[in-house]
Amino acid sequence: MKPLTDILVVSIEQALAAPLCTARLAEAGARVIKIERAEGDFARGYDTAAKGSSSYFAWTNQGKESLALDFRTPEDAALLERIIAQADVFIQNLAPGAMARAGFGAAELRRKYPHLITVDITGYGESDAVSHLKAYDFLIQAESGLTGISGGENEMGRIGVSICDIGAGMTCHAAVLEALIQRGISGEGASLAVSLFDVAADWMSVPLMHSEHGKGAPRRVGLRHPSMAPYGAFETRDGALTLIAVQNEREWQRFCREVLRDAAAGQDRRFGSNNDRVANRDALEETISAVSRTLTQEAFRARLTEAKIAFGGVNNLDDLGRHPALRRRDVVTEQNETVAIPATPIRWLDTPRSGDLTPAPAIGQHNSALREEFS
Repeated sequence: MKPLTDILVVSIEQALAAPLCTARLAEAGARVIKIERAEGDFARGYDTAAKGSSSYFAWTNQGKESLALDFRTPEDAALLERIIAQADVFIQNLAPGAMARAGFGAAELRRKYPHLITVDITGYGESDAVSHLKAYDFLIQAESGLTGISGGENEMGRIGVSICDIGAGMTCHAAVLEALIQRGISGEGASLAVSLFDVAADWMSVPLMHSEHGKGAPRRVGLRHPSMAPYGAFETRDGALTLIAVQNEREWQRFCREVLRDAAAGQDRRFGSNNDRVANRDALEETISAVSRTLTQEAFRARLTEAKIAFGGVNNLDDLGRHPALRRRDVVTEQNETVAIPATPIRWLDTPRSGDLTPAPAIGQHNSALREEFS
């Protein structure tokens, strides 16, 4: 039995943050009823990369039931009320205040159903100063300063995935599990709220402290670490890039002796500590590149391996697809196409999970069954 078997989750969700949260709950055994508009979750139309279906939708909607309704009509509002009355968790990521205006705000639902856990996902929170702002992942990346510290020296860059949406979804997943544990102790539900901006701001704690209390905000440094060195990508004779990470002084000395084969570099006062190496990064990287560019990628990585220095390839997506660490799972789209995607990151080693999830649902696929069940 999966840990969330017999837990009913109702989610008025779209795009990515809420659907990713409920996808993880479904994987843990919860029954997830996805409430959609008649035209469906707009993420269904983001692309056609999953053999004709949206890659976003195929990733985050396996194992769910789709109910298309309009809760602004009395009949559908009554149906939604009956479903929520039996639910354990209610999640929504519509605009701030939209559910309250429709009579399904968290405060009202918690008053009616003390056992219920409600989760409101917003872009910036509910305060008057920010609740009117439209919030999508890239906007949050920019507003939070994340893009300001990402990219190359001369150009800001978006993180290459919808990281704020993903982070908010995973934060909500953790919050729901905490609330379920608390309910198991007290019998009481909870009202939770998560904003994409809060999640991104939390991740920006270290850069913000550097900016406000340290020596200034981290600079954009491309394939380098802003506060550790050597920690970056170095080119070999064949043009390949290898990213190396030296974490302490013992490793630095070993790196000099066994990789650079230049013990004198280990005694160079410019490189005497991590702070010194960061301050003299250009000279440091010239010293390392003078060696790496004489070696093939294979020879350079062999030296790193022998010296027990951490390194990684600067891979493209073809490399990811062939990576020996990549585990995959098959998912089935609403068009009944099978797509192999990365496996979910949680592995139960002593109690292997069994049972595949049902395919991502078509819009309103379960309308008749759900309307009959909750009549």
